[in-house]
Amino acid sequence: MLRDLQTYLQRQRRASLHEIEQHFHTDADALRGMLNQLIRKGRVHKTEGSKCSHCCQCAPEAIEFYEWTN
Repeated sequence: MLRDLQTYLQRQRRASLHEIEQHFHTDADALRGMLNQLIRKGRVHKTEGSKCSHCCQCAPEAIEFYEWTN
């Protein structure tokens, strides 16, 4: 699954946690664990400053973004 996640981010370049959840039909917490592994390896980084400033009703997963770095 980690390899599939890596391939997905390579192709998408950037995706929200919500998009990744929908694609893999997997819980956000489980995905965060895998994403953290890819972050430690230097392949992915979490994009900071992607906060929604409009309604304050967005789910945290919808505004948490990850980006491929290689």
